[in-house]
Amino acid sequence: MTQRMFLLRAAATSFVLLLGCSAAQPPAAPDTRAADEKAIRDGEAQWVKDFASKDPEKVLAHYADDADSMIPEMKLMTGHDSIRAGLKEEFSDPNSTLDFHPDRVEVSRSGELAYSQGTYTYTSTDPKTRKPVREHGNYVEVYKKQSDGSWKAAEDIATQEASPAPIVPSAK
Repeated sequence: MTQRMFLLRAAATSFVLLLGCSAAQPPAAPDTRAADEKAIRDGEAQWVKDFASKDPEKVLAHYADDADSMIPEMKLMTGHDSIRAGLKEEFSDPNSTLDFHPDRVEVSRSGELAYSQGTYTYTSTDPKTRKPVREHGNYVEVYKKQSDGSWKAAEDIATQEASPAPIVPSAK
C-alpha cells in the first residue's frame, strides 16, 4: 500500500471516528405554545377581574418590572412606579371600568415572547360634563415569559376607535 493511500484511509477513518464521537444534539424543546396561549388568555381574564377590584397592586402584578403602558389620553408610563401612579389616577374615578378580551394570541416558537390582540371597552367620567362616557378601542399586549414560567406584559398598547361618547341609558 502506498503512503498516499495509507494517509487517505487514515484521514477517512479519523473523520468517521470524529463524527461518531461528536456530541449529540440536545433534543428539541417541547412545543408549549398551546399551553402558553391558554395561560395568557386566562391571565387576561384575571386581569379584567383585578381591574374591577380597583386594587392597583393586583393589576400591577400583570406587568413586568420594566413594562411600558401606552394608554389613550395618558402620558407614557414606564416601570411599576409610573404604572401604579396611572392606575391610582384611573381608580379615583368612580365610573372607571375596563373590559377587554383577546381575539388573537400568538406565542413564539422559542416560548419566550408572545402577544395578544383584541378589543376593549373603557368607561370613565368626562371631566367637562361629569357624566359617564364609554370608549371602545383595540389593544396589543406584548408578553415576556418570566423566570418562574409566568407571563407578564412588557408592552401594553391601547388605541381608541373614536373619542369617548356619552353613555345612553337603554330603554326598559
